[in-house]
Amino acid sequence: MSVSVLIPAFNESNRIVDTIRGMENIKEIDEIIVVNDGSTDDTADKAKKAGAKLVNIKNNSGKGKALKEGLKYVKNDVVAFIDADVGLTSREVIKLIEPVINGEADVTVARFPKVNVKSGFGFVKRLAKYGVKLLTGCDFDSTLSGQRVFKKEVLDKIKRFYSGYGIEVGMTIDILNMGYKIKEIDVDMTHSVTLRDLKGFIHRGRQFIDILKVLFIKAFFKDR
Repeated sequence: MSVSVLIPAFNESNRIVDTIRGMENIKEIDEIIVVNDGSTDDTADKAKKAGAKLVNIKNNSGKGKALKEGLKYVKNDVVAFIDADVGLTSREVIKLIEPVINGEADVTVARFPKVNVKSGFGFVKRLAKYGVKLLTGCDFDSTLSGQRVFKKEVLDKIKRFYSGYGIEVGMTIDILNMGYKIKEIDVDMTHSVTLRDLKGFIHRGRQFIDILKVLFIKAFFKDR
């Protein structure tokens, strides 16, 4: 069974090539699609030269919309989502692929190791975790992880791809409530860490608001 990889990318020229190359020896992967989400640097050129198929979005539209657009072009029945900033550690995606191909799970999600760098205070992670628990009854630690592998039939049934930072939370709630088997997998991946500086606090503030919006919609409206 072959796998298509979708990589949403916005101004990731420093890491996109390594992220693509990290997967070049995984025999199950025969398609890597980079969705260039309105980048103003040379992300698109580097991705194309590294051998990826390219889908261009003119204006930055957010991760959710980028993934939804990229899904129009995949050819396989198993699809992996990989963030553009994981670099060569993208090779760890094989650990997510195997359980789906072998029928052990419908969806797998990467559980990253703890980092030694002090980043946030855990507010966003706790909001996501407790929100998922409240709306599904399931304990799920890696709600915010963007590294996921799916049977495409699962993606086809997800009602909505949220455009902000709440995409993973909304997706996790939908998958669990539809009764699909989702499995967290430990990986040795790394990605860009949001630090405890002004830029980091602004980023986490946006994450918190976006996730809160998704949880509100899921809790009080029909989009559940």
